[in-house]
Amino acid sequence: MQVTPLAWTLTIVVLLAVLALDVFVVGRRPHEPTTRENAILIGIYVGAALLFGAGVAWQMSPEYGGQFLAGWLTEYSLSVDNLFIFLIIMGKLKVPRHLQQYALLVGIILALVFRGVFIALGAGLIQLFSGMFFVFGAFLIYTAFDLAKDFFEKDTEEEATDNLATRWVKRRFAFTENFHGTKLRVHENGRRAWTPLFMVIVALGTADLLFALDSIPAIYGLTSEPYLVLTANIFALMGLRQLYFLLGNLLKKLVFLSLGLSVVLAFIGVKLVLHAMHEYHFDARLGFDGEISLGVSLGVIVGTLLVTTVASIIASRRSATDA
Repeated sequence: MQVTPLAWTLTIVVLLAVLALDVFVVGRRPHEPTTRENAILIGIYVGAALLFGAGVAWQMSPEYGGQFLAGWLTEYSLSVDNLFIFLIIMGKLKVPRHLQQYALLVGIILALVFRGVFIALGAGLIQLFSGMFFVFGAFLIYTAFDLAKDFFEKDTEEEATDNLATRWVKRRFAFTENFHGTKLRVHENGRRAWTPLFMVIVALGTADLLFALDSIPAIYGLTSEPYLVLTANIFALMGLRQLYFLLGNLLKKLVFLSLGLSVVLAFIGVKLVLHAMHEYHFDARLGFDGEISLGVSLGVIVGTLLVTTVASIIASRRSATDA
């Protein structure tokens, strides 16, 4: 796939322009967005992603368009699952509703930075050593197992706000008891102190870092093109803040989403291992074709997410009826 420097430049410029606009608007007027505002922006971002995928299919090839769509769906689903952690962080740290949009925006910017770094590292490692697909595959299979274990044990709440980074920050810095708008540091009682919003950003940033570790190997299992990896991640993160406020507590009704994502990650992990075997011709020696087609991948991803969503809706309705 040949992507011109102009295409790379335009993509980055448009991304920075959107982020600059969002930062300026939110930074000047932090607020809880309305349902109408959220729905319109989500529709715009999803529509833009689908149009971009259609453009890739038209300008480059249907294969690349399908790779973008599969990558975007997977990353978007993982991002929605990440919102559960965001909800936990906001609740545990008692972030006022009108400041949550600002905190989420900062968290999403950090996510873009972390994912950009890991995308570049992943591309470089793959170019140097095709055996990295074995490593990525094994990591995703482990992550899938860990995600399924967390689903059954329900032990993610404390981990979200009490990790190595947040504990170190608590010990190292002095904090005020109350929030002070979007300020991260203020002068209070004769000393400089950090506000609780800084701790929120540390917790969100730590979560973003862990999410990037999971999501980048996952998308490299669907496409090896850095441009598609980058754009799929960008479009998956766009509208995430609005989705947070639009769905709100409805996210808690997607009770099987984590389990469904563990299936998707395990499938992509196996796909990566089989691809690595194909690269080293191990599959031919064993008498099978190790490559899994894009059509099969899309079918598994879409099918798993549909089954997960329907099962979650049924389970939530039954719980409400029993209550």
